[in-house]
Amino acid sequence: MTRRSTNIKIVATIVVIGIPFLLSPDIYAASGDVSQIESFIRNIIKIIASLAGLIATGFFVVGGFGYITSSGNPEHLDKAKRTLLWSGIGLAIVIGAFVLSNIVTNIAIQAFGS
Repeated sequence: MTRRSTNIKIVATIVVIGIPFLLSPDIYAASGDVSQIESFIRNIIKIIASLAGLIATGFFVVGGFGYITSSGNPEHLDKAKRTLLWSGIGLAIVIGAFVLSNIVTNIAIQAFGS
């Protein structure tokens, strides 16, 4: 294959891909109520935070049960401690993300209005 035919194929590909962008009609977003979008996003964040909190609580229970039933076995005790540690870290991250999302949402509402 020659260099010229390769260049022609590249240009043809760019033209074929680019033509729909040039010939498409203008599309404008429908005017929607921003407060509905904001409340939808807040509800999604609350649901995700609640589910993550429930999962972290479940891992606390599993880790606590493993800690109680380790019977002095160092391997089981270490595994239970790691489970408790990582579930605590996960819960702290979820709480931090929830608080941060509320702060960002409040700042955005103050800046752009609702």
